[in-house]
Amino acid sequence: MFDQAVYYAKTFVETVPAIFGLRGTFEQPPYTVRAALGAGLEIRDYEQTMAAEASVTAATREAASETAFRLLFAYITGANTGSQMIAMTTPVQQAPTLIEMTTPVRVDVTTDGTQSRIAMRFSLPAKTAANPPAPSDPRVRLVTAPAVTVAALRYTGNPSEASRVAHQKILLERLAASDWHANGDPYTLNYDPPFAVPFLKRNEVVVPVTRR
Repeated sequence: MFDQAVYYAKTFVETVPAIFGLRGTFEQPPYTVRAALGAGLEIRDYEQTMAAEASVTAATREAASETAFRLLFAYITGANTGSQMIAMTTPVQQAPTLIEMTTPVRVDVTTDGTQSRIAMRFSLPAKTAANPPAPSDPRVRLVTAPAVTVAALRYTGNPSEASRVAHQKILLERLAASDWHANGDPYTLNYDPPFAVPFLKRNEVVVPVTRR
């Protein structure tokens, strides 16, 4: 109980700088910028990473996202074999369809008109990735994200669905006029806590790419 209280306090302290757009306290999946295409668009090479993933279906996107986040946060705060406390990382990944992984958090979102499905991932810190504890909840699984080349378009503001869709459209249009071809499903990366200053928030729409 004491260890968990210390973990929460440490995580809160580390989160405070992100309110003001400072993100150096949390580990991120390593990548190399292969090309900068201007106006916030980059081509990146990501290394292979380990991640914890939760897939949830609910009446709304918000409800599904909240449940997925809660499951993943429970995993890193002790809902695993050995009750290990795992350091928070960034970004959170979300997307509409799962890309098989052998994806800061990633979320995939699919809506069928009555239900929304979220696939969310937390990357594991390097010191945990080599031997991660098994999740206690069967709705959480461990996956290995292979090395991948992606296009990432950065934008600010609260990461609403309307904003995600608008920037995804911009990303695909800009790629169509470039030397790079999208060859997968777009997803989002969210780097900051909900209470961060909106115009300082870092969000990205991302899609795997190959050179034409």
